[in-house]
Amino acid sequence: MAENTTYPWEPGAATGVGSYPGRDPAEALRVVLGELPGLPHLPELPARGPGADLIGRTAGLLVDLPVELQPSGWRLTGRSGRDLRRAHDRMAHDLDVLEELAGSCEGPLKIQVCGPWTLAAAVELPNGERTLKDPGAVRDLIASLAEGTARHVAEVRRRVPKARILLQLDEPGLPAVLAGTVPTASGLSRLPAVEGPVAEDGLRRVIEAAVEEAGAWPLVHCCARDVPYALLRAAGAKGISVDLRLVPDRDDDPIGEAVDAGIALFLGVLPGTDAALPPLQTTAGPVRELWRRLGFPERRLGEQVVVTPACGLAGASPAYVRAALERCRETARTLHEAPE
Repeated sequence: MAENTTYPWEPGAATGVGSYPGRDPAEALRVVLGELPGLPHLPELPARGPGADLIGRTAGLLVDLPVELQPSGWRLTGRSGRDLRRAHDRMAHDLDVLEELAGSCEGPLKIQVCGPWTLAAAVELPNGERTLKDPGAVRDLIASLAEGTARHVAEVRRRVPKARILLQLDEPGLPAVLAGTVPTASGLSRLPAVEGPVAEDGLRRVIEAAVEEAGAWPLVHCCARDVPYALLRAAGAKGISVDLRLVPDRDDDPIGEAVDAGIALFLGVLPGTDAALPPLQTTAGPVRELWRRLGFPERRLGEQVVVTPACGLAGASPAYVRAALERCRETARTLHEAPE
């Protein structure tokens, strides 16, 4: 199946995961456009404060489910307030900057939204318990997120009309949701595990809304261990983004089956915080080694694999961000142009 699959990017592509340091959206986007011209993305700047973080940013997209910020985190509430207006204002400003600096973009452009299960495990009900505890509330949250995400994709397309929009759903909490290790509000016990078919259906609803209503190309980012590759495939993800260091070498079947089905791999090859960068070939080596273990033709490596940092870069210095993105771009190019 992968032999006939086409991807929205040119072979040898690199991109970022999502977050960046600093408070200036224009400066962050200029770095992205300069270092990642083949597959840029809309950077997130959590250092700006509440409403710019992953959970608050996505909670601001919810339709008819207002939120407010409590000392314990974001919580569903009965009416809109200052915290929600701040999240809306920051997103609107980011989109204004995107339109100004990248409005003429004609290639792929990636945006990021928190996935439904990580969001349900983080956002609280009005009584302080996690939304994940209440199946009915989870269904409402998923429906609201699906509608809000589709609207968001449509708004980005309006601002950048010639771009092919990639939608990344961030699900770092999904393995914990499936394993039943998400703590209750008190921290004294754990919430029951969500069954695989239920988790798959919830994720599918958000993906289908973004694809069918807004035409997005969907991928899921999960930088935790025990990535549920089969579940993500079945839910409709066309790409899966992971930390390469956490890919186990003891069982390649799930990731191999995903690749064989045409799923693109976004492989995180560098730390998300400041570190000494290894030589180029050392960075590329683990990617080649994984591909060899999986047994796929080298010529497909540069097409089906996108190189990224392991996770967001919000905790890194600006100098490291530039160096890491440049190294990701160089690694992607060498994997495509000089397969061994």
